[in-house]
Amino acid sequence: MAHETEKRLNAMGITLPRPPKAVGNYLPGVVVGNILYLSGTLGTQPDEDDNDVLPYVGKVGQDLSIEQGYASARLMAINHLALMKAVLGDLDRVKRVVKMVGYITCGPNFTQPHLVLNGASDLFVALWGEAHGRHARAALTQHELGFNAPVEAEMTLELHA
Repeated sequence: MAHETEKRLNAMGITLPRPPKAVGNYLPGVVVGNILYLSGTLGTQPDEDDNDVLPYVGKVGQDLSIEQGYASARLMAINHLALMKAVLGDLDRVKRVVKMVGYITCGPNFTQPHLVLNGASDLFVALWGEAHGRHARAALTQHELGFNAPVEAEMTLELHA
């Protein structure tokens, strides 16, 4: 039986990649009761050698446009979905997105990190609708992120009992 959330992803033209590989001693996500805490992830894609690579690198507002940052945040959201599936086994277990804390690497005087993180938020709202995809959020500017990534975020999700 096809899963409803994955059917919607397919209709949106999205195929989930394998989850990003861990780069440290941590879990991709932890379930506590009916809450899933997802680790931070980046907007990577597997290359032909199955290495995680960043299609967008650098600082938004300096090396990258807001649109490129948005695209990186969208890829990051797709990676979060892959992590959710790996941890839960089925995306239909997600009841709602509760919170996202995003970190945007930016150049000096960049004051629009919220527009960048919309790349992730817009995807979750398109997938789960306003009632289940819209979430509490913080979009924080950073001087640097690992691997020269433009965007990283961590998430909290509510699961069906």
